Amino acid sequence: GMFSELKFPVPWGHVAAKAWGPSEGHPVLCLHGWLDNANTFDKLIPLFPRGRFGSSGWLVLCGWAAHLILFSLSGCYYVAMDFSGHGLSSHRPAGCPYHFLDYVTDVRRVAAALQWRRFTLMGHSMGNFSFSYCFISLQFCFLYPEMVDKLILLESLGFLLAPEDTEAWLKSKRRVIDRLLSLEAKQQTPKARSPEAALQRLLEANSHLTAEGGAILLQRGATETPAG
Repeated sequence: GMFSELKFPVPWGHVAAKAWGPSEGHPVLCLHGWLDNANTFDKLIPLFPRGRFGSSGWLVLCGWAAHLILFSLSGCYYVAMDFSGHGLSSHRPAGCPYHFLDYVTDVRRVAAALQWRRFTLMGHSMGNFSFSYCFISLQFCFLYPEMVDKLILLESLGFLLAPEDTEAWLKSKRRVIDRLLSLEAKQQTPKARSPEAALQRLLEANSHLTAEGGAILLQRGATETPAG
């Protein structure tokens, strides 16, 4: 079917995606599998019948076309993203690892760029459980349940945490993602200060520092501007 190409800016470049259907349709974010890309869904999405999703819930498919006729999935706006370092998305800087939580954060970034507050999440992976991007779908749903109305898993092994670990994992991982995206949103051009004002600001933020210690740190921790 006809599709359009999308790009979403991120600090290291962009996340690429392709979209099918009317942009005003029900939002569906599609996540590809291990070492794949957004083209994973090229043959699948055109097969979806007319209509919309039914009631809320989870759907696990063990095969590509298993029981699809039972679910009305068109009348939707499908966006299939390329994870960072895959497809047409920018690679992360050299030396930076690709950690599962970074992929979850990328999903959050794309949802924010699309201004989607609530959407359906569809993830596929045939890879090993430890590297499964369907695992990413589950983690996102677990961390941001208020944003996901339905979750569709294609060939997934699931995502389990010990009950005693669940609350701590949820709080810590969501805090990391939210804090990172909040800082990115607030990024501004660094302010130029006089040496005296810079020292004062440093001392205010670090009450344990002496003026002498602060001045020593600023010798290497500040950059002189062309204006001085």
